[in-house]
Amino acid sequence: MKKILSLTLPLFFFSLTITAQDSIQVNKNTLNDQMTEAFDKSNSYQEYKVIKKAQLATLRRNILDSVSTLQKKIASMESEIAQEKIAVDSLGHNLKTTQQNLIKAKEKEDGIEIFGILTSKATYNSVMWGIIVILLLISGFLFYRFLNSHKITNAAQLKMAEMEIELEDYRRNSLEREQKLRRKLQDEINKNRKA
Repeated sequence: MKKILSLTLPLFFFSLTITAQDSIQVNKNTLNDQMTEAFDKSNSYQEYKVIKKAQLATLRRNILDSVSTLQKKIASMESEIAQEKIAVDSLGHNLKTTQQNLIKAKEKEDGIEIFGILTSKATYNSVMWGIIVILLLISGFLFYRFLNSHKITNAAQLKMAEMEIELEDYRRNSLEREQKLRRKLQDEINKNRKA
C-alpha cells in the first residue's frame, strides 16, 4: 500500500504542476494574443497561411475552453439572475402582504369594532353622542312629565285633603243639626206628653 501510495503521489503532484502550468500559459495569453502569435509563427504558402497542427489544436482547445468557461459563467449568471428574480418576486410579494397588513392595521387603529363590524372612530363617536343626546332628551322629557305629574298629584292630594276637611265639617255640621233636630223633636215629644 505504501509503495502504491509512494508511486502515485509524485505522479499526482506532477500532473497538477503540468495542469497549473498550462492554465498559467492560457491565462498569460489572451485568445487574441494566441491567434496573433499563431499567425505570426505560421508560414505562408502563396496566399495561404500554414499553421502547425499542434499550435492549431492548442488554439482550438483554448478557444473551446474559453467558450466553455464563458458558457459556464453565463449559465451561472443566468442562475444567479433567476435566483435574484425569485428573491425580488418574493420580496415584492412580502412587500405587498406587508402593505395590506399595514392598511388593515391602520383601519383597525382608526376604527372600533362593534358587533363584529369595523366602524371609524368618527362614526362611532357621532353615533354614541347622538344616542347620549337622545337619551338626555328622553330623560329630560320624562323628568318634566314626572314633575308635572307630581305637581298634579300634589294638587289633587291637597284638594282631596280640603275635600275631606269640608266633608268632615259637613258631617259635623249635619250631625250637629241632626242632634239639634232630635233634641227639638224630643223636646216636642216631651211637651206633647206633658200636655
